[in-house]
Amino acid sequence: MHTHLKKLFFLLLVFLPFLGFAHGVTSSDQELLRNGGLWAYIQVGATHMLTGYDHLLFLAGVVFFLNSFKDILKFITVFTIGHCITLIGATYMGITANEHLVDAVIALSVLYKGFENLGGFKKLKVSSPNLLLMILLFGLIHGFGLATRLQSFDMGEGQFLAKILCFNLGVELGQVLALIPIVFVISLSRKHRQFTAFYKAVNWYLVLAGIGLFVYQIHSYFQGH
Repeated sequence: MHTHLKKLFFLLLVFLPFLGFAHGVTSSDQELLRNGGLWAYIQVGATHMLTGYDHLLFLAGVVFFLNSFKDILKFITVFTIGHCITLIGATYMGITANEHLVDAVIALSVLYKGFENLGGFKKLKVSSPNLLLMILLFGLIHGFGLATRLQSFDMGEGQFLAKILCFNLGVELGQVLALIPIVFVISLSRKHRQFTAFYKAVNWYLVLAGIGLFVYQIHSYFQGH
């Protein structure tokens, strides 16, 4: 197990700098939104979720914990409700925060899910918080991160609510597209005799990724001040 952790930590150190560039707001996105109409907001929303490594890592952690499609649908629906509330509400009301601080909290949600999946609370001999409630809370936080990203764009004049809703629709489409291969791979892995080792390795990666991303975002925050 220690060998697997060393390999995962090495991969995290190698790829973490590249992750920082995958999730940002680009000039090409801004140009697309300026010229592409409402469809462009759907496209950018979907792309943002598909490149949103922190969101996807958290979702992978949620799905790993679940065994049935019914449970997956329930938990993902709660997460979706949470991030829709803050994405639409915070953007419409102009509520924002430093993106690095928000992303640092999102990184902690990744750490939390990996820790919980590994039985961290049981090992500490404390009861874990209600999972559905925590998924809703993290959904609100992830949605606020998305709202912060959206507000960093110049959204121009007119159709303000429609643009927000289209971006949100794009995020939902991107989430579904991302979940399909994640659920497929995890479902296949459950049938393999080495699933337990795979489960532990992936969730240890979530813990390490959460720590690494948190440090990266906090460092970026202080670099900008």
